[in-house]
Amino acid sequence: MYSPLEIDAPAGGPADGQRESTRDRVLQVVLTQGPVSAARVGEELGLTAAAVRRHLDVLSEEGSVEVKLVSGNRGAGRPSRRYVVSRAGQSRLGNDYLEVAVQALDHLGAAAGRDAVRAVARERFAAVEERYRQAIGTTADLKERTHALARVLDDEGFAASVRTVGQPGTSTAPGQHTLRAAQICQGHCPLQDLAAHFPEFCEEETELFARLLGVDVRRLATLPAGGHVCTTHIPLGRG
Repeated sequence: MYSPLEIDAPAGGPADGQRESTRDRVLQVVLTQGPVSAARVGEELGLTAAAVRRHLDVLSEEGSVEVKLVSGNRGAGRPSRRYVVSRAGQSRLGNDYLEVAVQALDHLGAAAGRDAVRAVARERFAAVEERYRQAIGTTADLKERTHALARVLDDEGFAASVRTVGQPGTSTAPGQHTLRAAQICQGHCPLQDLAAHFPEFCEEETELFARLLGVDVRRLATLPAGGHVCTTHIPLGRG
């Protein structure tokens, strides 16, 4: 547990380093769980919501995070504040993998066609597929496979997590089941700038998810298209 006192020490000396270290952890939670409340970040790090907000204020001032207002489930009351990593924050987290990659793929597409670009994208995700198949073994449980895929993506730098969602059935009769689904959320994309120029990377990733999980998946949002996270919807059936 991290003590809230660590951000209240006087400026100068080791406490400055502690503040920066805690702020990095706050940013990491926003990255992997955003849109996320200050209270939820505090729960993750053992800090009070007020302490977390002081870090979030600094991160907001420097442009690393931004606020998203989210309405309640019934639309009543004031919208709550949720934090997400901004596009500028995404860039600072490691999108600077050389402009030459875009130029090279531009030349490749012009010389050999877009199928050649797609082949590069498919090869980029080959490592994810191999690591996933090693991790998953022979399990047939779709929920377990989904979590295994998220862990592999997280290890590959995509800041991935899984959220479970459910939609009540249209009938209220006894025995009515709920339509369950999972969402793989990727808070960071090392390929974001590249995928903005070449949508083949997002398309190949989506096809990879469908192939590995054995179900039709649907992309709800992507970072290259302006979303705060890449979100992929995965139907889990009725439960």
